[in-house]
Parts: sequence; C-alpha cells; structure tokens
Amino acid sequence: MVPMFTLKEADVAGVFYQKEPKALLAEVLGLKKSIERQYECSSRAVIAPHAGYIYSGKLAASALQYLGKGTKNIFIFSPAHRIAFDGMAICDYSGFKTPLGEVPVNNTVNGELLKNFGCKLFDGAFDGEHAVEVQLPILQTHLEGIKIVPIIVGNTRCDDVAKIIEKFWADRSNSFVISSDLSHFHGYEEAIELDSATHNAIENCTIENFSPECACGATSIRGLVNFAAKSDFSLIRIGAYNSGEVSGDKSRVVGYGAWMLVESSKNQFIKEHFAGNIISICRKSIETALKRVNNFMPANVPEVLKQLGASFVTLEIDGNLRGCIGSIHAYQPLIADLIQNARNAAFGDTRFPPLTAEEFKKITINVSLLSHPQKIKFENEGGLLDAIVPNVDGVIIRDGIFQAVYLPCVWEQLPDKKEFLMSLKLKAGLPRNHFSKTFEAFKFSSEYFREADL
Repeated sequence: MVPMFTLKEADVAGVFYQKEPKALLAEVLGLKKSIERQYECSSRAVIAPHAGYIYSGKLAASALQYLGKGTKNIFIFSPAHRIAFDGMAICDYSGFKTPLGEVPVNNTVNGELLKNFGCKLFDGAFDGEHAVEVQLPILQTHLEGIKIVPIIVGNTRCDDVAKIIEKFWADRSNSFVISSDLSHFHGYEEAIELDSATHNAIENCTIENFSPECACGATSIRGLVNFAAKSDFSLIRIGAYNSGEVSGDKSRVVGYGAWMLVESSKNQFIKEHFAGNIISICRKSIETALKRVNNFMPANVPEVLKQLGASFVTLEIDGNLRGCIGSIHAYQPLIADLIQNARNAAFGDTRFPPLTAEEFKKITINVSLLSHPQKIKFENEGGLLDAIVPNVDGVIIRDGIFQAVYLPCVWEQLPDKKEFLMSLKLKAGLPRNHFSKTFEAFKFSSEYFREADL
C-alpha cells in the first residue's frame, strides 16, 4: 500500500468532548485546573481512561500530566472497539485533527513498526475509534511539538506490545500511553470488587489471568506490565473510580483507573517521596491511640499508599529496641498496615509493656517496607546459606507451626550468615542446628528508613 498521508478527521468531537475550539479549550483547562499533582516526578508511560470527559476526563488529565516535557513522540495503544482483526494496526494518516488543531503522526516510526514488528496499515481500524482521539486534546494542551504513533491493538499477544515498548524505550524522547477503561456495565458494588482485583493485578504484576473482562485494553496493559516486571519498574496508582460516582447511576457502571510507570520498585519510590510522611503517620497513629482515638486516618492520602503493602514499624528509645511489629505479606493497603503496625509496636509487642505517654516523647520510629517474599530452593543448609545475600536479604523461615523473620537491617548485628540463620532458628523456637525435609525459607528485600535520618 502506498501511503496517502491525509489528515484523520475527528470522530467524537461533540460526543466525548466539546466540539467548538473555545469550548473544548475551556473544558480541558478546567479539567487540568481541577486535578492535583500527587507526585513530584515525571513518567514516560501511563495508563489513562478514554471515556467522555464528563466521566473520565479528570482522571485522564491526571495521568497525562506526568508525561515529561522532553517528550517528542507518544505511542498511544488503543483497543479495537469497533472492528475485529488480528495483529496491530497503524495508519497512513499524516496527522489527527481535533478542534484544537492538528497532531502529526510520526510516519518514520510507523515504517519501522510495519517492517519489524508485524504491524499493518489499516486505516479502517481507526474509523470511529475514540480511544486514541480522546487523549489528544489533553495532550495538545500539555506538551508542545509532539508527534503521535497511534496503534490499534487487535487480536494479538501482549508480548507484541511489550516488544514495541522495549525497543523504543531507549530513546528518552519517546513516551507511551495505554488507553483503557476497566470493567464494563456491572452493578456498582460488583464493579468495585472487580476493579479492585484489577488494581492489584496491575500493581503487583500478576496479570496471568488478566482479560478484556477486566479492561478493554487488557492486551496493552499486560504488555506494559510485562515490560515493567522485566525491567524491575513499577506501576504507581494515580487514581481510580467508576461512572456511577460521577453520574449517580449505579445500575450499569464503567470503571476507570490511571497509573504511571516509575523506573524503580514501588517501595523505593515510596521511600524517596514519602518517607517523612510515613514517619509522621506512624507517630500520629501512636499519639491518637494514647488519646483513645480508634479510627485514625490521615487526610489526602497519596494513591500509592492505598496500594497493598507490607511494613514493619520499629520503635527505639536511646537506641534500644522498644517495640517492633510488622506484616510479612501485603494483605491490606499500605496506609492501613502502617497505622496498625505502629500501634501494635507501641502497645502489642508482648516483649514490652504498653508504651506510656512519657515514653512516647522519647521514641524514634524506623520503618521497613517489604517486597513480596520469594521462596528459596535448597537441598541442605549449605544451599540455603549460599542463596542468602548479607545486608540485602530479609529472611523468613518456617517449619510446621514454627516461624520467624529477620529484616535486612538485622545483618548489622549478625553479619555472619551462619550465625544469622542460627539466631533466626532460635527466634522461631527451633534448635540452632535444626533442619528437616519440611523446613522452608523465603527471602525478601526492604526499603528501610530511620526517623533520625530524615
């Protein structure tokens, strides 16, 4: 096919967003004015919803604001809503028109996608397709001089999406938008349950059973998640809600969610941006418990702290341990885990009496954020010791009803691997030299920060 390089006319102006240029500009600027910036950083890949602006425009604007100002090309992956086909479709348009002007297509990149990534020229896939178009007016008011690479994802493997992201990621002027809504047309309560599972799947990179029932852009989301997992990156929640919360009609709702990719682990990101906030939250949790306030929850909690997380909270007085309680597995929002563990460290550690008001004035608070534990494979104790990395790994051991955990910071007191493991066995109630066929061990990493260092 010989490229024609014509302009793609807008299909959903006046339906998904305002048709008149002045009205549309006012609408987009109104969306941008209504959102907050939770994170002081930028991202090169986001998941953004694509419903009408009255429904999900605020969340889309919240996501797209994190694309960095150095962006020159934006790959927009859209599901195929209107026509079924195999593979991925690109276009031979020179640009896309919106009431705010033209957005050029990077046809040089399109040529590479056509040649090396199995994409095909198929303008018909773009006819009436809203999932690319609705992103454009927001992008036009956020970034100047950009080109787009619109891709409609049909019946294909998520690995095909991941390969495109991986190939073009090296050029830091490239950014990526995964255009997707979440569950469709369930009752309000059912949608909340389904979308909550989707949030956790995206954030924990557990997308093996992720399907279009979870999100219309499921294939592209899986591609981004696979790329993130392979690169040791993380997806950080920006926000989530559904149409019932906007319209009031909760009979058949559509779910919306937004995430950004960060080039670190989630816990590293939290430590970098929110360590001080977390220490303050833990301190306030203990303080309110001393005042017998049982339902403490801080206002304006960042969305990343609402993701599932596991933490340990350690209290010290004059450098001496005064309480330490935590969670090995992430089973509740991190904010709830921190509040609970801070109170339990103060009042529920059976090694110490409950913390007093006078002691509270003297405590320092340290926090560890734990990664998901990974089971260690070994045949004997020597194999287990070989698998443990001092000063990096936290270790959990278990045999029947006996279990104990040491955080990575314990290596400061027990730098020898054999002594570390023997001490951990004693903590679990096992003999120092215990070993059996049912003996299990797991390792994890943690991000550790001290109140005294902040």
